[in-house]
Amino acid sequence: MAGMYKRGLVGVVLAVVAVGAAGCSDGDNSASSAVSQVASAASEAAEAVDTAEEAAKKKLAEVKDGVDAKDAVKVGVVTADADGFSTAGVTAENSADSPKSFAVQVNFKDKSGNLLDTVVVTVSDVAAGAKGEATARSTHKLSGEVEAQTATALRY
Repeated sequence: MAGMYKRGLVGVVLAVVAVGAAGCSDGDNSASSAVSQVASAASEAAEAVDTAEEAAKKKLAEVKDGVDAKDAVKVGVVTADADGFSTAGVTAENSADSPKSFAVQVNFKDKSGNLLDTVVVTVSDVAAGAKGEATARSTHKLSGEVEAQTATALRY
């Protein structure tokens, strides 16, 4: 599904590039340069999402004997930290009768639902019947209005 969003983003950028290039005169290098920079930024953003998705898959694959716990996890509102990265609080509630940890994949998306970044955070050693907290932090600076959602949550 994320591939669909990336293809959509690349399609929009290519359309902008085509329109921008058609409107450029032979001597107008500034417009051509701007179009090139937009295309480059879109390519870098797509690569960053691919890298983040791959890292998330690897991290979740390391969890042994994990059970689906998506319903036990809540992700808070996205804010920017002092360095400009997007962050969201993650709360995991342990309904088991012994201490458990949680691996939570958090997707950062724009208002249209396009995937901007994804990270995995661990909420460690949550006591039986208690809640534990962690903070999800984007792997790169995100712009615009960003929302966070739980993609996967494993209790182990």
